[in-house]
Amino acid sequence: MDLRKQIVDYCLTLPGAYEDYPFDDFNWTVMRHGYNKKAFALVFERMGHIWVNVKCEPVKAEFLRSMYQSVVPAYHMNKTHWNSIILDGSVPEDVVRAMIDDSYALIRPRLRRGKNGEGTR
Repeated sequence: MDLRKQIVDYCLTLPGAYEDYPFDDFNWTVMRHGYNKKAFALVFERMGHIWVNVKCEPVKAEFLRSMYQSVVPAYHMNKTHWNSIILDGSVPEDVVRAMIDDSYALIRPRLRRGKNGEGTR
């Protein structure tokens, strides 16, 4: 199975996730949350490798960049809040999945408290 498909398939295991192709270039797969349509991962090929852009808290983004040479400021995204993971085998699979999970958690819709104290969207 190819690496791009593995990443997309993993993203699709997250509740409400779906894949989108909003650009003229079908090289870019955007993984979105079904409720709010926000992107949590962008999967594309660049320079002979699959790259995955993921959202990240700024301090954690810097930490991950310092830990892994293949985690860099995101290509075509806000470099404070997004990282690119270059899937060249140097970042462990569990770390890649954790970064995708964290990105998903950052864009996931939050429950708001209604007037009666019950959670609503």
